[in-house]
Amino acid sequence: MRSFRTEIENPVVEKDILELDRKIREFKEGNTDEEKFRSLRLARGVYGQRQPGVQMVRIKLPYGKVSAHQLKRIADVADEYSTGRLHITTRQDIQIHYVELERTPELWAELERDQVTLREACGNTVRNVTASETAGIDPEEPFDVSPYAQAVFEYFLRNPIGQEMGRKFKVSFSASDKDTGLSYMHDLGFISKEKDCIPGFKVMLGGGLGSQPRHADTLYEFLQADRIIPLMEGVIRVFDRYGERKSRAKARMKFLLKDLGLDGFKTLLEQEQLAVPHQQYPIDAAAYPEVKVSGATIPDDEVSDKEAFLLWKKTNIVPQKQPGYVAIGIKVMLGDFYTDKARQLAELVEQYAGGEIRLSLRQNILVPYVAEDALPFFYNELSKLGFTEIGYNKALDITACPGTDTCNLGIASSMGIATELERVIQSEYPQYVANPDVVIKISGCMNACGQHNMAHIGFQGMSIRTPDKLVAPALQVLLGGGNLGNGQGRFADKVIKVPSKRGPEALRLILDDYEAHGNGASYDDYYALKGQLYFYDFLKPLADTDNLVADDFIDWGNGQRYEKAIGVGECAGVVIDLVATLLFESEEKLGNATEALESEKWAASIFHGYSAMVNAAKALLTAENTKTNTHASIIRDFDTYFIETGKLQLPGSFEQLVLQINKVSPGQEFAESYLQQATAFIEKAKAYRQVELSEV
Repeated sequence: MRSFRTEIENPVVEKDILELDRKIREFKEGNTDEEKFRSLRLARGVYGQRQPGVQMVRIKLPYGKVSAHQLKRIADVADEYSTGRLHITTRQDIQIHYVELERTPELWAELERDQVTLREACGNTVRNVTASETAGIDPEEPFDVSPYAQAVFEYFLRNPIGQEMGRKFKVSFSASDKDTGLSYMHDLGFISKEKDCIPGFKVMLGGGLGSQPRHADTLYEFLQADRIIPLMEGVIRVFDRYGERKSRAKARMKFLLKDLGLDGFKTLLEQEQLAVPHQQYPIDAAAYPEVKVSGATIPDDEVSDKEAFLLWKKTNIVPQKQPGYVAIGIKVMLGDFYTDKARQLAELVEQYAGGEIRLSLRQNILVPYVAEDALPFFYNELSKLGFTEIGYNKALDITACPGTDTCNLGIASSMGIATELERVIQSEYPQYVANPDVVIKISGCMNACGQHNMAHIGFQGMSIRTPDKLVAPALQVLLGGGNLGNGQGRFADKVIKVPSKRGPEALRLILDDYEAHGNGASYDDYYALKGQLYFYDFLKPLADTDNLVADDFIDWGNGQRYEKAIGVGECAGVVIDLVATLLFESEEKLGNATEALESEKWAASIFHGYSAMVNAAKALLTAENTKTNTHASIIRDFDTYFIETGKLQLPGSFEQLVLQINKVSPGQEFAESYLQQATAFIEKAKAYRQVELSEV
């Protein structure tokens, strides 16, 4: 039997890692169902790759903040367990690829030495909490949102209410009204506001991208900061109970809100308030660690290429509210960089800046707290690392997901076409190198990990059939999206689908027309004036598939003929419906409830008890071939099929039993009583199942 020592001081973390190791062994020995194991490993940041036999590991980095020590640790882990390549995601995480499944517990244990976690980086969980990368330094921010993002991350990490939802749940914080955290496309988005010197947030609810993007609704124009965590807990409880669980295509918050309407959702939210253990949850922003700027003497440096240096300062320097300091934007091509450069960057910021970096939503790196007079020195040092590419957060800076390089769901290349489009802009449209008003994003499929449908110019990987049924890689061209600020945004229109190799020509036509007819207007205004059909007309010739040549059947970055091959996506995880497994899980949840009760975590114990009962009810309904799409429908249908028919005896209805959770405030007495009732119900469910099996 394989074993290893974690040497982790935190017993909760150690238990997590050892559990993953145990489950991997059980899976390899054939004692754990593949689908159930998938759900478990996804919630621990271990994601299947397009290539068989290896995994992608996603490292969860709240609001993209990474200390120099943490970056060095991540680099060491990537060298030991992977290929040395680090990939920054559009959710401010770092991914490493080609990891052996059996080594993931050891990898996790190594990361935890510097308080870096994999927990809930994937799966049906509260995903990484993102934020403006300029949080804390933004001259326009009312206050630093970092302490609030950190508090949300800590509160919901391992919180039982967010472990097994119908789908993932995404949260963002924006530093100012510019809404650079993109609140309008999140399940829950917070924009910093101040009212009568009291910190708070505008709250956006139910946004999302994917194949059916939805603009978030305004839930509150202003909510005091000490209420955001109780609010979020209530929102998650409603989503957990009423959200779709069977159809992955309908299992996001945006669909629930669309079905219920904002007022209907608010009604359910109000019904959950008794279950929420805190009506206020003060966040001590003053206790958030201050940045300690290095006092090291900056070496005197001269820049040899003054013109290149000035252009770099124009496109890559970000103003900072702290006098005498600026932040340096490092444009990371497609989010990929390597461990040797990561270590040197960590040393540089540790010795001469604030000892930390921020990863951005556009897959870049921001280095804050650089003394203005140190810019020549930093430019020279970053040049040695290849980190002075111009165009940070400008039109030249294209966002792209991994696409068919590693993702199971990728339909066409994202990174290959992005590389070519950046080349086209740099060589043919140099005026866009410093242009921040045109945003280009690319996704390899409809799931929009590259956020293509909120870009000014977006491309989505697809396939296209010729008249004689041959299949070629293609791109859906989307135009007109954009962030308007203060929770408002536009989603791009689908204009036309073209063979992928014609993507660069499509970009040329769009930019050429803008140059010729834009008349100085912003790209936003230009597109709004011209409209979708205008662009369709002049792009239409590119869609003709009668005249494809051999090269059109080879995707960007590939040498072989294109074949459409889509694997099983794991973005949301899958929970199986096998009756025995569900009943076994119910017993595990009871164990969690007991453990939480012994630790005096009343609300957690109650929620585990609730989950155990709903899980057991789902098991018996599954045996009846009854739909179990939502927790609410499970509760309702269990009464119909089992209580009202007399198949199972309870003092009252099943609904009355389980929904005590939102009728009684969480406390010791109720937690103890509820656990006893849950235990009795699970025993009845197991006994019923045994009788049912004996009669087969």
